[in-house]
Amino acid sequence: MKELIEAIRGAKCVGCLTGAGVSTLCGIPDFRGPQGLYKQPNAERIFDIDWFDRDPSVYYNGCAELVYGLDKFQPGPVHLALKHLEDKGKLAGIATQNIDMLHQKAGSPNVYEVHGSPILHHCRRCGDEKTFEEIMAMLKGGGIPKCTCGGAYKPDITFFGESLPEEAFRSAQELAIRSDVFLVLGTSLTVFPAAGLPRLTLQAGGKVFIVNGQRTDLDDYAAGVYRDLAEFAEAVLKM
Repeated sequence: MKELIEAIRGAKCVGCLTGAGVSTLCGIPDFRGPQGLYKQPNAERIFDIDWFDRDPSVYYNGCAELVYGLDKFQPGPVHLALKHLEDKGKLAGIATQNIDMLHQKAGSPNVYEVHGSPILHHCRRCGDEKTFEEIMAMLKGGGIPKCTCGGAYKPDITFFGESLPEEAFRSAQELAIRSDVFLVLGTSLTVFPAAGLPRLTLQAGGKVFIVNGQRTDLDDYAAGVYRDLAEFAEAVLKM
């Protein structure tokens, strides 16, 4: 990882995009993996906005463990390595496809959740807002979290049929464009438009370094490609 570490040291602005591989190191199953959420029966309905409005229990039952059991998980080596880069004044921000809030739990201040986040929930009928902690308390009481108006609370995760969070995605794009080094960590770059972020770095003349267990479509254009996220984290933490 010498070339990657030297590039980070010499960079004026480092940005990154993180995906499921960063969280699987913490024990969280990949949604698209063999034990993931999308292998459940009727999985296509869990994050479908029309199905949520029809029957919110499909989402809440499907995500009982993988969203509302997240308090069991702690930040992993990559989360801590990125916080280390931030503390050293190297990392300008993190764009993430993950909805597990582990970057925030690690203490990272500039996290752009391009697929939304369960940090806040809003009533589908009147727009009333609840925090993740408030929804957790309501779930412990049993049933579907509902507003006093009768509407169901939906997390601010982007469901199929909804637009990406505009502000977060715009911030992620700006980060990618101004980064002279952009790290792609634990994502195979198959889900757009998030997968287009490192392409913005390349178009702006920056370097992209990829650390992912499987090949991506950008491997041939990257300044460096590595397969071991734990090795990456270990090298960064020694900086």
